[in-house]
Amino acid sequence: MRKMTRTENLFSKPYMTIASDFISQFTYPWEVLSHIKDYIIELGKTLSPDKFDNPAENVWIAKSAKVFPSAYIGSPCIIDENAEVRHCAFIRGSAIVGKNSVVGNSTELKNVILFDNVQVPHYNYVGDSVLGYRSHMGAGSITSNVKSDKTLVFVKPSCNDIIGEDIETGLKKFGAVLGDCVEVGCNSVLNPGTVIGKNTNIYPTSCVRGFVTEDSIYKDKEHIIKKI
Repeated sequence: MRKMTRTENLFSKPYMTIASDFISQFTYPWEVLSHIKDYIIELGKTLSPDKFDNPAENVWIAKSAKVFPSAYIGSPCIIDENAEVRHCAFIRGSAIVGKNSVVGNSTELKNVILFDNVQVPHYNYVGDSVLGYRSHMGAGSITSNVKSDKTLVFVKPSCNDIIGEDIETGLKKFGAVLGDCVEVGCNSVLNPGTVIGKNTNIYPTSCVRGFVTEDSIYKDKEHIIKKI
């Protein structure tokens, strides 16, 4: 399981994000979470003023991005080219919104990296998470980023055919990592430490915990089938 949850196996190279060089440094993608804030501040200073506005301290918004007036953009934050941040979106800070991505109405982001072409378009909460290229969270789906007992988060095998020990993250706050092209169905909950491999579909109203292999269809924890 450890090999399958590595950064290089969850996202296809070249990594489709403005944070590609940053993410490439880490063996496991959740290791970036403790460093997102500082990285945004340093990266923002290098962005071209011809392409990016700097409307507030440590906030950079691409001139080609569309940000609705009612959206809240906290610091630090980078919104990349052609992204769309819709009405009443709440970006609390420490967030990178990738090229062509959509942050929808009443969606909340906190300490996240959204790769290019990511969609979190309707009533989503995404905290302490990394969402790979062209991943999509259906309406009402959320990442739960803190365990109820407030202990440290582990990444666990999620079904019987995955052999391997729990992976200790050392993090108290860790929501989910979605590999490239993951589809999460409406009203699903991704519990702390959820890691979903590339090209996997999660059924609506699912409650997901642990690692789900790539190219799978997750119906429930007892029924995870490989795509044909």
